[in-house]
Formats: sequence, structure tokens, C-alpha cells
Amino acid sequence: MSTLFDKPLSVLNVGIASFADAITQRGGEALQLDWAPPASGERAICGALARLVNHPKIEQANAEALDRFLAAQPKLAGIGVARETLPAMGERMILHAGPPIEWRRMCGPMRGAIVGAILYEGWASDAQRAQAMAKAGEVAFEPCHHHAAVGPMAGVISPSMPVWVVINAAGGNRAFCNLNEGLGKVLRFGANSPEVIARLKWMEQTLAPTLRAGLARLGEIELKPLMAQALHMGDEVHNRNAAASSLLIKRLVPALLKSGAPAADVAAAIEFVAGNDHFFLNISMAACKSMLESAHAVPNSSLVTTMARNGVEFGVRVAGLGDRWFTAPAPRVNGLYFPGYSIADAAPDLGDSAITETAGVGGFAMAAAPAIVKFVGGSAQDALANTLAMTHITLRRNSAFTLPALDFAGTPAGIDIRRVVDTGILPVINTGIAHKDPGVGQIGAGVTRAPAACFSQAVQALAALLTG
Repeated sequence: MSTLFDKPLSVLNVGIASFADAITQRGGEALQLDWAPPASGERAICGALARLVNHPKIEQANAEALDRFLAAQPKLAGIGVARETLPAMGERMILHAGPPIEWRRMCGPMRGAIVGAILYEGWASDAQRAQAMAKAGEVAFEPCHHHAAVGPMAGVISPSMPVWVVINAAGGNRAFCNLNEGLGKVLRFGANSPEVIARLKWMEQTLAPTLRAGLARLGEIELKPLMAQALHMGDEVHNRNAAASSLLIKRLVPALLKSGAPAADVAAAIEFVAGNDHFFLNISMAACKSMLESAHAVPNSSLVTTMARNGVEFGVRVAGLGDRWFTAPAPRVNGLYFPGYSIADAAPDLGDSAITETAGVGGFAMAAAPAIVKFVGGSAQDALANTLAMTHITLRRNSAFTLPALDFAGTPAGIDIRRVVDTGILPVINTGIAHKDPGVGQIGAGVTRAPAACFSQAVQALAALLTG
């Protein structure tokens, strides 16, 4: 001890910062560690977490769930009609993004999108009657996720809409997503004007049959290699899909030209897809959904298989807890806003597109897409730091999706609810920002985080299931 006091003192301080301040004020060196107890020290949550750490049943279940997820081989198989293709899709049913929600609680963009879907289906002749139908319960509302589907922003899918069909060749399960309408006044942001409905009808009657003919000529498209190549070209396949959309149209054009579809329809389809850098987003979402769906419902697993938002609540589902949702209020995103708009104009976070982050791309792969910060804010260094931070809350790296900026290491894969609660590091999400009023559209983009409460609830539920 006497020799210790003769040497310069270097201190690592964990906890209250004033302890370190007292040392530095007296000429010493102290490094403050950024640490806090799990769940802010809340006893019930910490106790539940302690019962799950190194639990043999969870470790075994996670190995199985993660193996299924990483082994998945999503293939773009075609385009179907929602009522004929989606499991248990009712004739008077509209699917929406995020966890379950009833009409009276829906945000403005989702209400606007549902009114648009009712008009598109011809169930009502005007918006007023469509709202009355929705309010009276004449239309059933269910989450896309309950039908192996996903949808961006409002996420609305109605029975007549065309949907991408993605098959997991390794697991045999299928996943679905609607087709991307482009930017501007679009249904997913709550717009429902005649031009929006006309575009949706054109997509149903011309775009979908033309693309279907091209895919029939081309055959199934393996999506993992395409997504991996896009990551090497600067995409993160959530908010940046310029490379992926280009790679897709490059594959489709020769097949479309040989498909026998009317030349005018082929030309219009190519022009539409080539003019929409976000066109691949919906395919990326369906691919990620198919990969995660193969791991869903593995008993005892702590792997997150869903993160989704409905503009009111943020919801999480966990493999070992079946179809239960764990929810918290959806945050408003403090991002980059288009001129004339601010966070006061924004709807709370919205959409199923966080399925990409759940699968380890999107915000988890920001290191691959430094240019994304021009759209969502921050710096290229922030993009790299976000990816690295996600390694602390995931179970492995995905060797199918490698990142040049990290010497081709795989993306962080397999969010573990235990690690999220233990570290306090919350999953990062790149997201578009919708105006709170229907039909205004996108007003910005940014980076947000999943709410901690969702993961704390899930940890307590899993502990109750496994340990009583």
C-alpha cells in the first residue's frame, strides 16, 4: 500500500461523475466510464434479467433460432393478389403497419391511407363515407405482421392490391409486401386523392401484370446476393436503395423485353421503376421478414423477430414469446426536416420498415452507407459508430452481409432482448418522417431508437415463462 501512494494515481470511475470530478480538481487523472445499471436499476426488471443470463434453455433456443435466420435464403418468386395470396386475408379486411390498433386511436397518415384503400376497393364512393365505414367497424383492421406481411409507413394492404411474394428456400415459409408507389402524394403517407387512387389502379392493372410476366421469364431472384452487393455499393437497404433498385431493374429489363407483355406497358413499367430509387425497399422488407419469420416461435428464444410502429405505438415481438406484442409510445424523430417543417409537424414513428434493422441491415448497416447521413443527419463517423454499437446487443455477425468499412466483417445480427436491457444500448433505426396530417407526405428523415420499455417488458415475460 505504501508504494501505491508514491505513484501517480489513475482512476476509472463508474457511476456518479462527481467522484471523478473531485479527483481531477485535485490534479489527479480520472476516466469517467459511461455506465448505468440495467433498466435504471429497477429491481423487478434487473431480477428478471439476472434469471435469464446464461440460461441453458435460452442459449440452446437462441442457437437454433439464429441458425434458422442465418440459413434463410429469400427468393423473389413473383407477384400475387393480396386476397388470394396472404394467409387469412379477409374480403373486407385492411392490413396496417405496426402492432394492433383500432380506428379511433390511429394517427392521421394511417387513417388517410385506410380511407384511400376503401376508395380504391370501391367500398365507398367518397372519403366521408369511407371514414364512416371505418369508424362503424364495417372493415376489419389487422397488422401486416399477423399475415406474414410488411408494409412501409402506414403499411396499408387491401384485398385487391398486388403484393411481392418472397419464398425462403431454406425454411419453406413465405413473406409479402405491397409495391412501392414512389415519392410525393402516396397512400403510405395517407394521401387518398383521385391521382393516388388512379396510380394504385395502374399498379394493379398494368405494372403488376407486366412485372409478373418479366419475373415468369426471368425466374426466381435470389435476394441475399443482391442485397449484399448493394451494401458494397453504398446502400443500407432501408432508407437508401439506389444501388439495389438499379441492380433489380438491370435484371428485369432483358426479361421484360422478352416477356411478350405489350411494349407500351413494358416501357411504362421500366420508366416507373427506374425513376424510383426506393422501389427495392418493399422487396428488402419482405426478404427480411422471410428470414426472421423462419426463426419466429422457437420456444424459449430471446431473439427479436419484429420491430414495428403504427404511428402511436412501437411494438416488439420475440421468438420465444410467440405472437405477443410488447409496446411503448412511438417516438417522434428528431431528424433532418424539409424546408418549412419541424418536429412539431411530425407524426410519431411509423411503419414496418424497421424489419430491416431487426434483420441486421438498415441502421445496423449504416457503416456501408456513409452517404445516408446526408439524408438522416449526423456524420459518416456516426454511421460507423452506430453499426459498431449494435454489435453489443446482437448474438452474431451475418457473413452474408459484409461491410467494406469494417474490413468486410458481417453486419450485427440477432437482437437479444437480454443484451438490450443489460447494456442500455437501444436498436438504431433509419426512418422517414411522415407529417402528422394525412396526405401531406414525407417531411424529413432521421435516426431514432427503439423504446427501452418494449425490451424490459419482454425480458420480464420471458423470465416469467421460464422461471415462474
